[in-house]
Amino acid sequence: MRAAVVHSAAGSLLLTALAAGPAGGSTGAPGAMSEREGTTVAAARAAETGIRFGACAEPPDAPDSLRCGTVSVPLDYAHPDGKQIKLTVSRMPATHRDPHNSKRRVPRKGALVFNPGGPGSSGMYFPLAGAIPQWKRIAAAYDLVGYAPRGVGRSAPLSCQDPEHYFKGPALAPVHPSESYKRERIARAKAYAQGCAKRSGSALRHYTSLNNARDLDVLRAALGEPRLTFMGASYGSYFGALYATLFPSHVGRMVFDAAVNPDPAQIWYRNNLAQSAAFEERWTDFREWVARHHDVYGLGTTAAAVADSYEKARTRLAARPAGGKVGPAQLQNAFLQAGYYDTYWPSRAAALSAYLKGDPRPLVALAAPVTRAAVEAENGSAVYTAVECNDAPWPTDWKVWDRDNTRLARVAPFETWDNAWANLPCAYWPVPRQQPLDVRTGPGELPQTLILAAERDAAAPYDGALELHRRLAGSVLVTERDAGTHGVAGGPNRCVNGHLEAYLLEDRLPDRRASCAPRPEPVPTAGTKSGAKSGTKSGAKPKPATRSQPVRG
Repeated sequence: MRAAVVHSAAGSLLLTALAAGPAGGSTGAPGAMSEREGTTVAAARAAETGIRFGACAEPPDAPDSLRCGTVSVPLDYAHPDGKQIKLTVSRMPATHRDPHNSKRRVPRKGALVFNPGGPGSSGMYFPLAGAIPQWKRIAAAYDLVGYAPRGVGRSAPLSCQDPEHYFKGPALAPVHPSESYKRERIARAKAYAQGCAKRSGSALRHYTSLNNARDLDVLRAALGEPRLTFMGASYGSYFGALYATLFPSHVGRMVFDAAVNPDPAQIWYRNNLAQSAAFEERWTDFREWVARHHDVYGLGTTAAAVADSYEKARTRLAARPAGGKVGPAQLQNAFLQAGYYDTYWPSRAAALSAYLKGDPRPLVALAAPVTRAAVEAENGSAVYTAVECNDAPWPTDWKVWDRDNTRLARVAPFETWDNAWANLPCAYWPVPRQQPLDVRTGPGELPQTLILAAERDAAAPYDGALELHRRLAGSVLVTERDAGTHGVAGGPNRCVNGHLEAYLLEDRLPDRRASCAPRPEPVPTAGTKSGAKSGTKSGAKPKPATRSQPVRG
């Protein structure tokens, strides 16, 4: 997750990074130039070519104003004239309509590019957010631009296994796995890593956060924007921070929503351990909420009692999967998503309650794998794995993984081992790893940027926002207190949205830090209409077996 190219006073920092090796310098191959020079070449070419926008292939009911196109980027920036890949791009032009004053024409401020996280998530549908009330003021002034990063969707799609075999269900998800189960998962991780290499070949090594940041500069140039206005959620905040470090003179405005920890020592092994610990706290938040609504759900009057109800369901599902499709692993995935978004709390609690009372249908509707989504889910998982494994060194000794996750699972059992299995292919990765770039800017090197964070976000623990704030000089941190939804921009919190709009529309920010009161808690409902189908929103990432992102961003 670094981007190599720079045209500013941060050059000395960049030269240090580039000297470290593959993260930003030349590959050393015959005829190769530095990746920094290659990015300059690619961006200049994109600026001249632009993007030819036309009708979008999907969604089928998209408005005519949503237009799509492609931008070409080098697979390998050390060889910018070599193999090119095409990234799909979507755009909704600025409406110029003030939602509060129909007679006022709003002047255009440029393009706002968005990345929802992952690695492995697509932003192609982002421009449709302009129809949502919370986004209308921003959509009046900006062209809303989404895109599918390299490897995602139709952008040179990456695959590591046959999608027909991607969903394995019903499946177990032991919180304290046996030695035989560990051996089985090690074998699966090795096979998955080899599958990535077999299906992707020599291209596999080029799916990195660093290249994502380089691609972003090429996209900026293709859009005709001298300076980039960008919002990155979750993982998108990380390569956005790389971009800010490497292209400070190309930054206009940047928003980091649900920021992940950019400390090189945390990328990515330790960030995932921190995430597992944070999910335990969020799991407690959910159970406490359910307990407060025992009169609706009947799952227990304390968090411990709700946990007992959940374990009762796990045991039953292990013996007899619901609908023949939902076992403990599918149950855990459905409830993990409640750790991302508290809007899912009512539907999850209602489904668990119904199941324990003898009606499995709501739980099956929420948790059963959607086989028609297998191609997209497998693709997201492949990109996630490739980027995180390529980005940084990972422990290659199973004993390290076993020791760290066994210790953590004693105090944080909910997500620890499931997270470990999702990342274990990185222990056996067949491609050389990079060294993470030291994200950091000095005073005056970068325009003011805005960091948004929820204090109890599990997918991107709050320490990450604090660390990014320390590393980007002049950044401002806005915190949603006592809240844990993953990604707060454009949500129901008017205070957060007020800061976002003031920054993007008026270049106005508070002094260094500000806080907002939390959003209201979800309203309990006995049915499962709210959030009935499992899914990921901005910043959430699909993982093996349909997991979500966070640092996975």
